[in-house]
Amino acid sequence: MANDGPVEHGYPHLETVRAAITALYKRLSYDTVRAFETSVLPVDVAFCDTDDLYLGAQRVAHEMVRHYRLPDARLVVSFREMRHAASVELAAGPEYFVELNDRFRDHRRDIGAALAHEVMHVYLHRLDLSFPGVRDNEILTDTAATYLGAGWLLLDAYREDGASSQKMGYLTPEEFGYVLAKRALVFGEDPSVWFTSAQAYTAYGKGMELARRDGQEPPLTAAGWAGRRRYARDRRHAPAGPPQPGVRYAFSPDGGGRLRVSFPCPTCHQRIRVPVRGRVRARCALCRSVLECDT
Repeated sequence: MANDGPVEHGYPHLETVRAAITALYKRLSYDTVRAFETSVLPVDVAFCDTDDLYLGAQRVAHEMVRHYRLPDARLVVSFREMRHAASVELAAGPEYFVELNDRFRDHRRDIGAALAHEVMHVYLHRLDLSFPGVRDNEILTDTAATYLGAGWLLLDAYREDGASSQKMGYLTPEEFGYVLAKRALVFGEDPSVWFTSAQAYTAYGKGMELARRDGQEPPLTAAGWAGRRRYARDRRHAPAGPPQPGVRYAFSPDGGGRLRVSFPCPTCHQRIRVPVRGRVRARCALCRSVLECDT
């Protein structure tokens, strides 16, 4: 949690974020991911200053448990002085102890954001889904919470001006915006109508620009003129050398010596391999996206 400190921007964790989206589809399946088509609604996690602190925190925790479909999990929420926003004790369950930073006593509207992250830790723990290393595992947790409909709260907790700053989670604001945009393109849901932070709108807009560019990379037919020209040049010289920097497709021969191209699915980032033979329609086996390609 950045509190009155510098807020990192940009996309330093982008490849890990993309790998996390792929891991979600692989571990959960297409049908389970699609079951999260409705996000947590603001009314369900609303928390005003007149609410009882502990009863309100338990209510919001219960809503996160319901959203993540953990009906047999019970969360006990407490508050203490700590460096991070929150922590959770990952035991066998069904009871889990979550500690929130004391600052949430006076910043209650952000309790939902903290619990979105911590309850996702419980969800991933039960799935036995993790990444090696603390940093990458926390990025997986932020990405999963956001892609499955609760992470818009984490981006909305981002506020920054000349005098102060606040950001929760391990992703940058633009990376949160990117994952929210990837979700919005799949489910047709616009989370920006729920933002109370002006900076969250800006970060979401930047993330959407990058998310749309994922679907405009060659060999997809939506690729722009410059990308298509570069792809044609690389195809002529394939597979003589390694892929060029900044290029996400790669050429290789198949068993019969015919050329194939592999590229990441713009939805789930699973790599797809298709023959190089002009217009091809490809279907991602992981997320079931149908892709129009010109190989």
